[in-house]
Amino acid sequence: MQFGYSERCLDHDTGERHPENPDRLRAIRRGLAKRHGVEYVEADPAAKAAVSAVHDPDYVDELESFVADGGGSWDPDTVASDGTWDAALTSAGLAQWAARAALDGSTGRQTPFAIGRPPGHHAVTDDAMGFCFFNNAAVAAQTALDEDLADRVAIFDWDVHHGNGTQDIFYDRGDVLYASIHEDGLYPDTGDLDETGEGDGDGTTVNLPLAAGAGDADYLYAVDEGIGPAIDRFDPDLLIVSAGFDAHRHDPISRMRVSSEGYALLTDRIRTLADDAGAAHAYVLEGGYGLDTLAEGVSMVHETYDGRPPVDTDEDPDAKTESLVDDLRAELDL
Repeated sequence: MQFGYSERCLDHDTGERHPENPDRLRAIRRGLAKRHGVEYVEADPAAKAAVSAVHDPDYVDELESFVADGGGSWDPDTVASDGTWDAALTSAGLAQWAARAALDGSTGRQTPFAIGRPPGHHAVTDDAMGFCFFNNAAVAAQTALDEDLADRVAIFDWDVHHGNGTQDIFYDRGDVLYASIHEDGLYPDTGDLDETGEGDGDGTTVNLPLAAGAGDADYLYAVDEGIGPAIDRFDPDLLIVSAGFDAHRHDPISRMRVSSEGYALLTDRIRTLADDAGAAHAYVLEGGYGLDTLAEGVSMVHETYDGRPPVDTDEDPDAKTESLVDDLRAELDL
């Protein structure tokens, strides 16, 4: 794979005890150093106008001033330092690079993956939250649309937390589909199954809030029977994966049970789904707070594109997952 990366993303200093810290990117780089076929690409930061295309310009100006004044705690979870503005623009710029590269034909072993930070999927239209300042995947999707590189973009979010910000930005839009698998009841406690969009966006928001303890078989069933058919019907030109790795069974802040091999299986499903739909596809890093499991998860995505066939699970999905997917299919008339 091609990995978008910039040292500027390390300058976002959240403090030694914060789970979203520069060691996350360092761990990913160490893990990838053990693999072959890894290529790094540095991208330009996003322009202020590009982030203002999905965020309220007053909020963008407020954040710029907040950082210029030295930063601090934006809220109890979301911390800024004097390097945060540049890091946040860089993280969004890396996501833009990934979308453009995919739409320009980078596929197979050249599939792009933006490993920037801070992450983005909790950043709503007019506010930062949940470690996120700019919604990187949303910026990338809007850039693809604004530059006439795509007419329809799908964003699939497999982070353990619901991407309330991405949903918020596109909830009434018909040109972007947002689909999420997340842990039910976990922060930010959004993403109910009946949140399906409104107005022009009716039916273009897809949520599967799985019960705590869901594992590989549950996630694969959710993609095969729920998320996949919704994306296939939407027929996107570009599929962006908001790739968080905090649903891993050993991540410190969730109760899900996805294995490292499970991420390889998910990657294989998404690659097949995108290929069948004729959609370009790219990955954008979100969460993942166990350094070893984060590094392993990203490495599994890379190895899958590098040609290693994933090992299928012999487990069956839980009956609760099957029932939830049935409800989703009925809700969306799939």
